[in-house]
Amino acid sequence: MADTSTSSYLDTKTFLSPTFSPSIYANSLILQTNNASDTPLDLSTPLSRVLFDVQEVDTKIDTLTTQNAPRIISHAQNETESGKRVLEVVEEQVKVLNESYERLEREVGERYEAAEQVRLVAERMVRTLRLGRQVQRVVQLGRQLEGQMEEVSSPPSARQGSGARAMVPASRTLLELRGCFAEGSAELGRCQAAVVVRQDLVTPSERGLVSRAQGVVREFSLSGVGGGGASGEKTFAQAEETKARAASAMQTLYLLSPVKRDATLEAFEPTLLVQALQSYLQTALTSSLAALSRALATLPTLERTLLEISARCQNITALENLLETIKPPAHPLLPPSDSSTTTDDNFLQPLLRHLDTSSLPSYFWRSMAGQMTARVQEILQKGGVSARTLRSNRDRVRDSVRECVDRGYRGAKKQGNWEREAAVMVGSVVGPLGR
Repeated sequence: MADTSTSSYLDTKTFLSPTFSPSIYANSLILQTNNASDTPLDLSTPLSRVLFDVQEVDTKIDTLTTQNAPRIISHAQNETESGKRVLEVVEEQVKVLNESYERLEREVGERYEAAEQVRLVAERMVRTLRLGRQVQRVVQLGRQLEGQMEEVSSPPSARQGSGARAMVPASRTLLELRGCFAEGSAELGRCQAAVVVRQDLVTPSERGLVSRAQGVVREFSLSGVGGGGASGEKTFAQAEETKARAASAMQTLYLLSPVKRDATLEAFEPTLLVQALQSYLQTALTSSLAALSRALATLPTLERTLLEISARCQNITALENLLETIKPPAHPLLPPSDSSTTTDDNFLQPLLRHLDTSSLPSYFWRSMAGQMTARVQEILQKGGVSARTLRSNRDRVRDSVRECVDRGYRGAKKQGNWEREAAVMVGSVVGPLGR
């Protein structure tokens, strides 16, 4: 080997250098065998030098391979035998792993698939059972509601007051049905029986119950004055029956008022109840205004008209007293309140808050007074006998209106306010007469 490297023309140090660059090496060969100013350059000499170096490398490789052939062959055989032994061990381990995986798949995988099917079946059975119970509950409540609605619609002669007493239980049944549909609306919506109950029974019953309750509130009267005529006072039994019917109707409207999602008892507003009571007050106010306007134009009818107006005010006073005694019932769709100071204690409070007034009789007389001045001025502007008669009977009208307000406040818990309301009312009617 020493002789070969000394006799070799191959510059091994240059080729083995870490900084060897083929382009620099080729450039140096060309510059060694050519003059830089020659044109064209002679490239055959440097090219033959490189080819010679390649042949020298090939010859050297052949020489080293031939000299060390036994050791190379022996090393290759050892490596091959070692690889075969490693391969045999690996194949045995792979075979064991495959067998373990197959056994695991049989013992776990198949059992898991079977268990998954059982779980799926059990889950669907539970859902079906729950849906069946919900449908059963809906159907039972539907039958119960149907019987209650028959009782509500029964004529008073069959069982006196039974219809009014059945309105509140029917309302609670409707709320239970509403809760059932809210909890499982998606599932129940695909069940024909529940859909039939909702469409053919729940919706018409709720509409009819609200209409019946609103009618009871609209017809509330303890003085015998209804649509305009006057009749005798009701007996004690009749008055108590009227109060009981009105209380049931108002509780029904309270319960059936729309409830917003995630609403609390503190934020709940009984809109149906407030609207029915406001409509009652507005009807009494409108009728009284029209009647008093006609009576001022024809004074002979004034006394009778003022009697009717005071009777309406007495009804409003009785309504206020009744509202103050009715406590809001527990609402099935609303969570109980944590504090008793934030909820209404009776049905009167939300109505007064909505009307922004301190009492219903005060609201009645103030509302009338606010519109009577214009009515009186209209009579005076028309002139004629009506205007002259009204001016000449100014004192009589003043005393009659004051007495009317006094009669209307009889039975009110706050009778001390009647003089103030009477002064406002007298001023609105008699005030324009002195101008």
